[in-house]
Amino acid sequence: MKSRFFRILTCTMGLMALSLPVFSQLKLVDSSAKVEEEKAIAEQKANKLKSIKENFVFVQGGTFPMGSSSGQSDEKPVHNVTVSSFYIGKTEVTQAQWTAVMGNNPSDFKGDKRPVECVSWYDAIVFCNKLSMMDGRTPAYSVNGKTDPDTWGYIPCKGNSISGTITMNTNANGYRLPTEAEWEFAAWGGKKRKGYKYSGSDNLSTVAWYCDNSGDQTHDVAKKAPNELGLYDMSGNIWEWCWDWYGSYGSNAQTNPFGPSSGDCRVLRGGSWNYYSDVCRVAYRSYDDPGLRDCFMGFRLVRSAN
Repeated sequence: MKSRFFRILTCTMGLMALSLPVFSQLKLVDSSAKVEEEKAIAEQKANKLKSIKENFVFVQGGTFPMGSSSGQSDEKPVHNVTVSSFYIGKTEVTQAQWTAVMGNNPSDFKGDKRPVECVSWYDAIVFCNKLSMMDGRTPAYSVNGKTDPDTWGYIPCKGNSISGTITMNTNANGYRLPTEAEWEFAAWGGKKRKGYKYSGSDNLSTVAWYCDNSGDQTHDVAKKAPNELGLYDMSGNIWEWCWDWYGSYGSNAQTNPFGPSSGDCRVLRGGSWNYYSDVCRVAYRSYDDPGLRDCFMGFRLVRSAN
């Protein structure tokens, strides 16, 4: 007769033998679920990137009177500017789009369809180059001759400034910030311009979120009426960074101006959710330290038409 110990040992070994396939199956299920989760995340990211690439409007180049004779002193003198054709984002870069490229969301007012904010001018050009590289395009910006932001020694949304000489390749087909002239030309409606005070209307509430109607926060992009080119929120919602250093206007006609060669502040345009109506005028100019971040600062993309 077999001992009690022998029977227990035999039973235990049998259970272990039965358990091994179960453990293997559990591992396979866990691994399969992880693969599916990673696949879903990758697909979601691809869709967000696709939404960026399909979010552009073609702006036919032309000549326009830049500035305003009845506005602030730095909007004068009105001078003729010619810009070449380009593409510009229908909307400001959203938080979902930013996250798909950068992997974080620095915004105060959270929402996938809201514009990304709390980004500096430096953060914006890092985004531009990273997106260009992801899309197989030639990056527009370089720091000391290098176009890969990972070599710039700068941590987006944390660093104060990028050390080195920053240049823009005007022949690159990558994503970039608009020049101040491109921004104003597009905000006026390009060649379809009707002469509105704000971008798309003389009635600010129909086209913009500003201090009187915003409820002290940003809003989802493209909820107000577009301008003549089909661009949304060129007035209000958030200020938009431009490439240019801030400087005074000259009276001479210009072609594709890129602003002063140096300066202390970069240009911001369009007004925002917490500002009054006058600053939402198309011709109004603002500026700030390129390293500054705040909950009313964001940007939209352009790319050359070459």
